[in-house]
Amino acid sequence: MEALEAELARVKYKSRFRQTLLGTVYALITVAAVAILVATLWLPVLRVTGTSMSPTMEDGDIVVSVKNSGYERGDMIAFYYNNKILVKRVVALAGEWINIDADGNVYINDVLYDEPYLTEKAYGQCDIEFPYQVPDGRIFVLGDHRSVSVDSRSKTVGCVAQEQVVGRLMLRLWPIKQFTVYE
Repeated sequence: MEALEAELARVKYKSRFRQTLLGTVYALITVAAVAILVATLWLPVLRVTGTSMSPTMEDGDIVVSVKNSGYERGDMIAFYYNNKILVKRVVALAGEWINIDADGNVYINDVLYDEPYLTEKAYGQCDIEFPYQVPDGRIFVLGDHRSVSVDSRSKTVGCVAQEQVVGRLMLRLWPIKQFTVYE
């Protein structure tokens, strides 16, 4: 009789253990699926490659972007270009006139644009004619390291269409010492 009760207790314990284990596995799969959906659809996590945004961001930084539809001058955005994701700064919006002089000073609608995030100004690689009007539905973007950045000044990249934009950079996660929330 005692052996039967011990066996019954063992079977019940084994059943409860199996249910708990399956419940835990299902919960982990659900959390992982939700995390992947959020990271893909709403808050893409990106790795910065190259030096076109230095000193603001360096090669290897991990950033989080948020998808939205309105971008303002000064926002850093990520966008698709030739199966790559580039990170640049919004400088001019649709319909605005942009001009860059030989010293690298940027003028928007004939007003000098203040860029406190730059350590040096440069005309850089440019094959468009200034003054230049940003087409409807497009955004004019520049990298912070103007002498090496390939951006809207080049016909190969051009102005960025709204459909190309992955999102506005929200924060830098890595390196942890340089954790930053972008406004």
